[in-house]
Amino acid sequence: MIAKSIKTPYLVLLGVEMAILVASVYFAAALRFEEGIRALQTGFGAVWPNALVYSVVMVISLFSMGLYQVQLREGVQGIFYRIVVAYLIGMLFLSFVFYLFPVTFLGRGILLISMGGSFVAISLLRFVIYRINPDIFKRRTLVLGAGRKAIPLTRMRRRSDQVGFKLVGFVHVRGEKDEIAKSLIIKLNEPLIDYVNNNHIDEIVVAINDRRKGYPVHELLDCKMNGVNVIDMVSFFERESRKIILSEVRPGWFLQNDGFHKSHFQSYLKRGFDIVVSGIMLLLTWPVMLLTVIAIKAEEGLHAPLIYRQIRVGQNGKPFYVLKFRSMRVDAEKGGRPQWAKKSDARVTRVGKIIRKLRIDELPQIFNVFRGDMSFVGPRPERPEFVVSLGEKLPYYSERHRVKPGITGWAQICYPYGSSETDAFEKLQYDLFYVKNYSLSFDFMILLQTVEVVLFGKGAR
Repeated sequence: MIAKSIKTPYLVLLGVEMAILVASVYFAAALRFEEGIRALQTGFGAVWPNALVYSVVMVISLFSMGLYQVQLREGVQGIFYRIVVAYLIGMLFLSFVFYLFPVTFLGRGILLISMGGSFVAISLLRFVIYRINPDIFKRRTLVLGAGRKAIPLTRMRRRSDQVGFKLVGFVHVRGEKDEIAKSLIIKLNEPLIDYVNNNHIDEIVVAINDRRKGYPVHELLDCKMNGVNVIDMVSFFERESRKIILSEVRPGWFLQNDGFHKSHFQSYLKRGFDIVVSGIMLLLTWPVMLLTVIAIKAEEGLHAPLIYRQIRVGQNGKPFYVLKFRSMRVDAEKGGRPQWAKKSDARVTRVGKIIRKLRIDELPQIFNVFRGDMSFVGPRPERPEFVVSLGEKLPYYSERHRVKPGITGWAQICYPYGSSETDAFEKLQYDLFYVKNYSLSFDFMILLQTVEVVLFGKGAR
């Protein structure tokens, strides 16, 4: 069971990384004190309890970010983001432990050196492992079904598609017409559980056309009781593509799956997170906002308006005014008719092109966060006219309004700037993934990736 939920390579990796964490404390002590480790032992007691507490806390933080789980999907870049977030969580957790148990305190110098050294070592270790054998941590995935419903899975055979899994093959189901390439089909001559054990299968994706006929409940239950993950196609696509594939979703799926639930505690925690992050951003960006004000006035005159106020739809459909630095001409929407933003839009001013590219035009939304109209992370707020139109055409569109809209969000960093109904549909699938899987650590990861989007100008118009 343990080997199935945490694969053997992950168990080995956990041991190696725990040794790195312990060694980093001894290394930091030797650097920090001229007399070396003996000085630390004399002044603070034995080194090993402090090192052990540090390593256990950091391993728990790494574990909380899914870095030892078979379900992990991300490649090298995603792993790096998770390590960063794990270390941020670890710092908070260690501060709490040191406050409750002062005897475990390492000292600021030793702690910073330990965290910096172990962060670099663990990041390099993960990078080297993925470069040498990128498949070592992948789940071996078997698809049950080779008919019409399994066809979408055949499009995920490229290495870039199989980031977190390795597709073993498609099992023929009795009474079902096969519709995929024969070279991919597996016809079993033994019980499913025997094939799974003999081929070290970690996961089974159920892709049977008609579940009412010949559904192998007992065989799948044998596999599940043996530690093999059994998952439906929608959930599989959700995990691998990081969005909810609405073309495969049925209404009952939303009720039958975990997610789409947020406690009052989570709401308070997210509000506190928003206020802290927005305060930090305001302190960091006020010089940029001042320069933006000067640039807008210099281009369009002293009487040119700076802030663009526009009605958007917020949580539970409540309208509010979103604040932005004006990046378009004053007469951008003659006649008051709303228009989609376009690539190389002629209505955008010279200063507007720059601040849009760098996402500086979004900075006044910090004040929307302080007021409680928005969250720092969430779906992009849309105009009421578009919400009405898209709500009539796109299934489950209203579900994105179950959380507060955000300055940045999962859809914004995963998909280019939306300029059509097709784009809106694609972004909706990412928004619903965020609403379903919201967590504070997920928000941290989105913020880290937003920095990349801003620095490299991805998705800006």
